Amino acid sequence: MREVKTPKKPLIYYYALALLVLSLLNFFVMPWLAEKQVKEVDYGTFMTMTEDKNVGQVEVQENQIVFTNKDNTQIYKTGVMNDPDLIERLHASGAQFSSEIVEQMSPFLSALLTWVLPGIIFIVLGQFMARKLMDKAGGGAASMMFGKGDSGAKIYVQSTEGIRFDDVAGEDEAKENLQEIVNYLHDPSKYKEIGASMPKGILLVGPPGTGKTMLAKAVAGEANVPFFSISGSEFVEMFVGMGASKVRDLFSQAKEKAPCIVFIDEIDAIGQKRSSGSAYGGNDEREQTLNQLLTEMDGFEGNNGVIILAATNRPESLDPALTRPGRFDRRVPVELPDLKGREAILRVHAKKVKLEPNIDFTVIARMASGASGAELANIVNEAALRAVHSGRSLVSQSDLEESIEVVIAGYQRKSAILTDKEKWIVSYHEIGHAMVAAMQNHSAPVQKITIIPRTSGALGYTMQVDDGNHYLTTKEELTNKIATLTGGRAAEEGVFGSVTTGASNDIEQTTKIARAMLTQYGMSDEFDMVALETVTNQYLGGDASLACSAKTQDEIDRLVIELVKSQHEKAIEILTENRKKLDELAKFLYGRETITGEEFMEILDKPETEA
Repeated sequence: MREVKTPKKPLIYYYALALLVLSLLNFFVMPWLAEKQVKEVDYGTFMTMTEDKNVGQVEVQENQIVFTNKDNTQIYKTGVMNDPDLIERLHASGAQFSSEIVEQMSPFLSALLTWVLPGIIFIVLGQFMARKLMDKAGGGAASMMFGKGDSGAKIYVQSTEGIRFDDVAGEDEAKENLQEIVNYLHDPSKYKEIGASMPKGILLVGPPGTGKTMLAKAVAGEANVPFFSISGSEFVEMFVGMGASKVRDLFSQAKEKAPCIVFIDEIDAIGQKRSSGSAYGGNDEREQTLNQLLTEMDGFEGNNGVIILAATNRPESLDPALTRPGRFDRRVPVELPDLKGREAILRVHAKKVKLEPNIDFTVIARMASGASGAELANIVNEAALRAVHSGRSLVSQSDLEESIEVVIAGYQRKSAILTDKEKWIVSYHEIGHAMVAAMQNHSAPVQKITIIPRTSGALGYTMQVDDGNHYLTTKEELTNKIATLTGGRAAEEGVFGSVTTGASNDIEQTTKIARAMLTQYGMSDEFDMVALETVTNQYLGGDASLACSAKTQDEIDRLVIELVKSQHEKAIEILTENRKKLDELAKFLYGRETITGEEFMEILDKPETEA
């Protein structure tokens, strides 16, 4: 969409005031100052200066005589007297009395110096000082000292190159919910006829990178209406009241351009829950801004053509007054895409790059499980960069697969050279993961195994890819995952008789899964269906905090240790029973450094007599 800059309001009032001041200066002040520069003396003083030849220039006017001293440094004036010998005395004194003292200036030059030039200087200096003063106050052009709080919102209008729903893939449910808004903006009469009113506000919630902002722009693009975009953090200012003024200005502009869409990104910056005991007496800037936003939304009349969209990835932190019906009436979840959605997103972004024929996006979508729309766009871009780096003009399947590894684990560390012993340990470690996963019924198939170090710090990794979408995870799947994570350490113990630091990330993940099974999922006989842990910021990693007594915490720690320990023993048992295959696969991986899931399963399924 095309951004439209908010026009500056005219400064006619300031210019009129400047003109008035300038007129007063020219008509009253300047003549008074000029009069003060002329010294009035008596006629006797004039005669004495003439006799002393201390007169430079003399002008005899109708009612006064204006003259200067010999050096022309001082102007005098005196009254006219009946003096027949004046001309002779002036001639004898050597004065220049035949010429004018003050040269008459041309009308154009006089007007230029009297009106135009002072006016320009006045306006330029005034603008400069006003700008400097506003910058010093910290408010810029929106300083409250000048009674104006410009919202600073970016205004977009419809264009032929605007974002449409077709440009947003993988969020079919969200688009279906928002399509109703588009229909209303196209034809509000059918809604008014039946007596229905559209929601005043729609809240888009979801993890970062899922396309909330793009969906809002797509609504504006489909509806062909002006689109106001502003971030919640732009309302937060240093001085109390400035944010509220920006809110008023934003909604004032929106009402003038209705029908339109107002989009507030990261609304949690101003919409957080209000506390009763504020350090500033409950009168801080953030709360005033929120109160003004609530007031403006209440002031909206039904079916006025102004739709408010807001996006956040922290919906639980929003004030209840903001999310109640009548303000943000509808909540539209924008979740991470499923397998079909990931494939659609990859195809949309792949249109921007040149691809080799027969690219299998389904495989790429499976490998990118859990990726957001932004991450998928980055994957396609990384693949294009890799193709250019390799000197090719088309993006291949291998480029896309490698780009997923770049996003997940980082770039290959070619400078990191493992010793022969370390390489053997990493080989057994990764094969241990893969074998434990393959020997269990509820584990995802192995896609790839590598022992090439990555910039993320990993010396190798095993990639598992699910066949389809899974929205529920069973207890067996979680326990098997714990066993798979412990398989690397189990292989090190069984082959080398010692352990290394290479399993640090595995230990972290196993502990996290085991604790969640007990405290969040109710997968234990001891605690049954009791929530022992509260999760906040579910879209931002899910911070968890225990909500139980110290005695219960001790019991949780004991059960977590037992669970992880039992699965670790299970992994050791699996690898011990298949030691020959473990050695064969580790040797194969050591020589190849990277093997596919098909190569791994081919060796694993081959009878030992053929080995």
